[in-house]
Amino acid sequence: MTGIELDRAATALLGASDVAIACHVNPDADALGAMLGLAAFLRGRGATAVCSYGNEPLDLPRWASDLPGSDTIVPPGRFPDAPALMVTCDCASFDRLGPLGGPASRAGEVIWIDHHRSNDGSGTIHVVDGDASSTCELVFRLIEAMGGPVDRDVAVCLYAGLVTDTGRFQYQATTPETLRIAARLREHDFDHAQLVRSLYEDNEIGSLRLLAIALGRMEERPGDGVIWTYVTQADLAAAGIGPGDTDDLIDVLRTARGSDVAVVLKQQRDGRFKVSMRSRGAHDLAAVAAAFGGGGHRLAAGYTSERGPQAAIDELVTALGRARAS
Repeated sequence: MTGIELDRAATALLGASDVAIACHVNPDADALGAMLGLAAFLRGRGATAVCSYGNEPLDLPRWASDLPGSDTIVPPGRFPDAPALMVTCDCASFDRLGPLGGPASRAGEVIWIDHHRSNDGSGTIHVVDGDASSTCELVFRLIEAMGGPVDRDVAVCLYAGLVTDTGRFQYQATTPETLRIAARLREHDFDHAQLVRSLYEDNEIGSLRLLAIALGRMEERPGDGVIWTYVTQADLAAAGIGPGDTDDLIDVLRTARGSDVAVVLKQQRDGRFKVSMRSRGAHDLAAVAAAFGGGGHRLAAGYTSERGPQAAIDELVTALGRARAS
């Protein structure tokens, strides 16, 4: 990302009275936090901001109620059909917008805010930095470029994204600048401990039951440095939870000593499996995911597979071996 692009984005937003903002389907706290934080800032300046993401039906994560403005998110059908100015948050590729890709293709200007190295270059103004810890960090920089200030509601939303996409400030992408931004956000009067409990320590009993099932299926591939498991739609139904309640599973799996890559395959409603990967550092997962039409970061990436769990993991292990050898 260049300073010129950041200034272009700031100028476009400062001159707009109506802004449409979207984040990726099945949003995490970085995606929602970036979208809602930017919307809160723009509304504070008197602009109208419409927020949505491409899930139909719209189903907010359980922790979303802790983010100011989450009650203003509208279903995709109520999103502007051809906005004059649209902003996307945390989308590595155009298809991550789902049905909101239509409005993006018809928008007069599209500000693309993202921190994935695999970003496909969509949009007309690119606020993209693969070295940033999170999209929320980039939104903070953008708000600064617009002259700020950051109020309490903005701070809560952006802090949620910083906390989660840095793994509570333990991941490699956490820089001194990331911590300085977090400190500035924490100067506002909000219950950061409650926010983090909601994000990390508020599981349904069904989530713990599913964790037990997934860990019971766990398999190691010691010679390949891989540990993996999977969950099906039947598992989710039996546990009485949704796909969003499985997000913490890979964080448990990745703690296994002796394995570099942790993999969780989650069956989607259409039968395909979403493949989520985390590495301790020996593999470039973004490159591997890109080979399967996915993307992400060097140490955290994913894609969707048409294959069943065993066939998908065999295919992935082969790709990991090739990537490490090259």
